[in-house]
Amino acid sequence: MYQPRKLSRTEFVPVRHLQYHVRQWGESDAAQPPLVLVHGWMDVSASWQFVVDAMRTDRWIIAPDWRGFGLTRADGPPPDNYWFPDYLADLDILLDHYTGDRVVDLVGHSMGGNAAMIYSGVRPQRIRRLVNLEGFGMPETRPAQAPGRYAQWIDEVKALHRGENTLKAYASADGVAQRLMKTNPRLPGDKADWLARQWAAPNAQGQWEILGEAAHKIVSAQLYRLDETLEIYRRITAPVLSVTASDDSLSLWWKNTFTLAQYKERIRSVPNLLSADVRDAGHMMHHDQPEELARLLENFLQIPG
Repeated sequence: MYQPRKLSRTEFVPVRHLQYHVRQWGESDAAQPPLVLVHGWMDVSASWQFVVDAMRTDRWIIAPDWRGFGLTRADGPPPDNYWFPDYLADLDILLDHYTGDRVVDLVGHSMGGNAAMIYSGVRPQRIRRLVNLEGFGMPETRPAQAPGRYAQWIDEVKALHRGENTLKAYASADGVAQRLMKTNPRLPGDKADWLARQWAAPNAQGQWEILGEAAHKIVSAQLYRLDETLEIYRRITAPVLSVTASDDSLSLWWKNTFTLAQYKERIRSVPNLLSADVRDAGHMMHHDQPEELARLLENFLQIPG
């Protein structure tokens, strides 16, 4: 099994009726801004371990489990759906708690990349550098889709309360590891074994359950407004590094209804933008090529000024 080279410590922080699980590496350093890492959908903060281990410089790194993922849970019953703006408020409160008035370097992957981009346009004064790892956003929508979207949201909420749309449980941690490797063939067995024990946990019946709420699978009731997104992108003042993998995940997911070329056109709305690619990698580039990604991050984040 993979053996982490840099050990993390964890704690729980009260945030908006949640106990937020936060992982940290390193210690606060007045000479460098804190580095905040936010994970993607159905992922966990421990997923950054391989990149942290590959970094040559020591940084104070803060990585939360988003609400409803990992060990972050509500004080009461879990919600039956999740709203994207909640991630922004959660992040703002976590930065209040950990960094106060200090600016931070913010790195987000996938859903976390989307949240990081929006947050950086809403709170530009808090961000020194921003890295977006395939936080593509969503396909553009039209107002005519609204009635059907609301109906779909209602139906999916009802199905959840009937006990449908649950997450699959596995007989063992090995079963979880095999699932991770099936999803990502580049993931080696030692890393899959380690990740499985961060990504899932045994329940009372001894089965291994994914540490993510099934309510995350419910479609958003609100349409994705591209015009709003681009206006927020234009408000970002920090230098931004947009990183994409050599595998084109968008074509696989959206069957050419939302393409990598469209994403690259959108991201051009960011005033101060650099772009980079990670070779021989898929969407989970922080698992596939942690050393190459660590070099990209360190080179970009060390730019002075």
